[in-house]
Formats: sequence, structure tokens, C-alpha cells
Amino acid sequence: MPTTSPRPADLKLTGLIGTLRCAQLFSGLSGEDLTTIASFTQTVTLAKDDYLFHEGEPSRGCYLVQSGALNVHRVNAAGKEQVIHVFRPGESMAEASLASPTGYPANARAVEPSTVLLIPKAPLLELIGRRPDLALRMLGSMSVHLRVLVGMLDDLTLKDVETRLLNWLVKHARDAKNGVIHLRGTKRVLAAELGTSSETLSRTLARLRDQQLITVEAKSIAVHDAGKLAAMLRHNLGEE
Repeated sequence: MPTTSPRPADLKLTGLIGTLRCAQLFSGLSGEDLTTIASFTQTVTLAKDDYLFHEGEPSRGCYLVQSGALNVHRVNAAGKEQVIHVFRPGESMAEASLASPTGYPANARAVEPSTVLLIPKAPLLELIGRRPDLALRMLGSMSVHLRVLVGMLDDLTLKDVETRLLNWLVKHARDAKNGVIHLRGTKRVLAAELGTSSETLSRTLARLRDQQLITVEAKSIAVHDAGKLAAMLRHNLGEE
């Protein structure tokens, strides 16, 4: 018997539902709820360095990263960019802006080609009004972001890039198999997370590599002596 292939619209809806289901924000929702949300979800494609939104813009809704990575940052009075968080696939952002009269609290820019899902404000708020459990999930998602921000604040108070990098390497080496830390994005993304430029990060990595403490590959960093890195970190922090 001949088979009927799914229509493009059906395939798109199925793909959106799959992405929503994998996100922490919507995990556990019923298939009916996911279908409802997918029905009004929009796809936004960004080239590297494209802005998704700017600080102060009225909120169009919240977002879910489908692919790529987005750097959410603010610019201080001196014109310096301060990264708040780098959002990656499966992570949601800008939930708080849904209830804010001042719009988006920061800027969001793609640090590599990216696709995000826009969940528009009006139909999402209407759904939340009918489904208080979804509001609780969104609060839970925002609390996770808050814990991330508190951790980043601790890291960014470290006095220099080398100390921040050592801190990052020591933390990630603990869970890395055979000491190999696999990068989830580009080194430019890592530089943004550490609050520095790609050039400064490269120079700092090179110093550690020249000391044979690490090996740097395109998508990974192998730690050869985690104990020495930890000792260097303690020294930089004045703990020994």
C-alpha cells in the first residue's frame, strides 16, 4: 500500500513539540499542552553577532534556544560589556520580562549561528492564566538562572583572567573523564563566560599550555595536572 508522507507543517509542529519537551521549562507537560504551545511558537534564525533583543525593548515573549549559543549581557557606563550568561540549546531565557513593564533587562546576541524559539507573550500569558502549574515551572526555571548568576558573580569577583580560567578549569576537571573537558561552544563563548576577550583567553591558555599543564584542542581542553592548577588557583587567591 502507498504511504502518505507527513506534510511540512506537521513535521515542523512535531519538531517544535520535541524541542519544547526537552526543555526544563516545559518538561513534564502533557502532549496536549505542548501541542498548544507549539501552535503559537515562532522560529527565529540568527547569524553570528545578530541581536535577538536589546535592553529596554518591549518584551515580545520568552525564548528557548534550539541551536547555537546566545550571549546575554549589559553594557556599563564605561561602555564595557558584562556577560550575564551564555545560553545554549535547551535553555530558556527572558521569562522575567513577561511581567516587566520595562521590557528586556539586558541584550542578547548570537555568538555563533543560532536558532531560537519565540514563545509569544500574549498567548503564553493566557495559557498560564489557565494553567498555574506552568507558572510554577517558570518560577523554577528562573530560580535556576538565579543560582547560575550567583555562581558567576562569585567567579567574576576573582581578580584577573588567569585566576578565573584556573577556577573554571579546576571546577570542570572534577567531572571530566580522563581530564578532558569538552567545550559546549567555541572558545569565543568560553571567553564571554569568563568576562574577557578571545585574544586574552588565547594568551592565558597558551601560558598554561607552555607549562605543560593543559593541552588545547578545537573543542576540548585536556587537564594534565589538576593538582597543580588547584595550587596555582589557591596561590592567586592568597590562600597559601
